[in-house]
Amino acid sequence: MFTNMHYINENIWFPDVNEASPEGLLAVGGDLSVERLLLAYKKGIFPWFETDEPILWWSPNPRFVLFPENLKVSKSMKQVMRNGHFTVTYNKDFRAVITACALIKRNGQDSTWVTNSMIEAYVKLHELGYAKSVEVWSADNLVGGFYGVDLQNGVFCGESMFSEKSNASKVGFISFVKSTNYKLIDCQVYTNHLESLGAEEISRDAFVKHL
Repeated sequence: MFTNMHYINENIWFPDVNEASPEGLLAVGGDLSVERLLLAYKKGIFPWFETDEPILWWSPNPRFVLFPENLKVSKSMKQVMRNGHFTVTYNKDFRAVITACALIKRNGQDSTWVTNSMIEAYVKLHELGYAKSVEVWSADNLVGGFYGVDLQNGVFCGESMFSEKSNASKVGFISFVKSTNYKLIDCQVYTNHLESLGAEEISRDAFVKHL
């Protein structure tokens, strides 16, 4: 583990993000209270840990983000969206979305970082208007979606997504980007999936300036 690791107690604070390890790990401990989570996101920090681990706080460098004006929609995806096989809603069933994100099987991942404590913490954020969900439906079945934190300053911090039908989460993400007015969507760390939609890496310093 990073030798200069910060350990957090009941006091609500975080070290400077530039003190993170090369992998982006900044601190260990604390809790998932609304106050601590909001402070973390406003500083460019997010929790990411598995069930058998303590709470781990991250601020990676570089940061993976999407500037909405750079959204890429392929011809095939435009056709999928025109077909009308999916219906997209917003904040209709936050708990169902975050629970599905926890349960979905992912390649190379034996357990989930969306733990029960994470679910309850983000449901509280949702009830206060900070956490948002996007639901993708096929008929009356929830087949995709994602959730994240709205910092209410033009930045949306995406947390996790799931898809039980091909292209479902992409349809939700594209619809969300096109129908909202965020200046920046935080995708945290690189994925091929989001790169194909126009996400890119920027420095942590540049990301913090957007906050």
